Amino acid sequence: MIEIKNLKVKVWKKEILNWVNLEFELGKNYCLLWKNGSWKSTLSSVLMGNPNYEIVDWKIKIEWKNLLELSPEERSKAGIFLSFQNVPEIPWVKLSEFLRIIYNTHLKIKKPEIRELSPFLFKRFIKKYLEELHIDEKFLNRDLNVGFSGWEKRKIEILQMKLIEPKYIILDEIDSWLDLDAFKKVAELLKKLSNRKNSIIIITHYFKILEYLKIDKVYVMKNWLIEKSWDKTLVEYISKNGFEN
Repeated sequence: MIEIKNLKVKVWKKEILNWVNLEFELGKNYCLLWKNGSWKSTLSSVLMGNPNYEIVDWKIKIEWKNLLELSPEERSKAGIFLSFQNVPEIPWVKLSEFLRIIYNTHLKIKKPEIRELSPFLFKRFIKKYLEELHIDEKFLNRDLNVGFSGWEKRKIEILQMKLIEPKYIILDEIDSWLDLDAFKKVAELLKKLSNRKNSIIIITHYFKILEYLKIDKVYVMKNWLIEKSWDKTLVEYISKNGFEN
């Protein structure tokens, strides 16, 4: 479980999150809702360890560990994965080597007795995932996300999720940069990924993706704090009546 109690965050001396209280349990999926500019994405960055934000008051634990004592890399190893709203392009880093390093890193944690995969063995190992996601093998020789379409970037993120099997998957407006067909494909892939061993946390102000995933709890975020929490019926209400009502 990720447990957040009384989280207060500042950036450039401005308070942007105030007394946030949240819990994310494994085996359950969550949705964090409100309009643009309500600092929903900021919360995901804080959870992942973005150093631009000042934590004023906090108590954040991941399975009884103090999350804020962990570096971003250690948070990843602890099981947190963040899907970016705007997926960065990283030149000079080959996709194949990036994927191999993250796979081997997480393999050492889960199965320390198994040897790391060499570049040759990794290309053989990853082939089944590439076929499943309809990713051309030529992509492995390209720089990480450079020149990729929105749909291609999302497939690479889902490929990462399949390789490292994170426990807590934070999706920050994953519908960004996707056309309707690509969005449906991403949603279907996420539906297959969802299981009792992970928790998907969706940050959005649109509701279409919620038609594909079972949502156990909805948090509404307004004025820098959690305004309301409810089950999926809250989404249906907001869809009909709008956020302000």
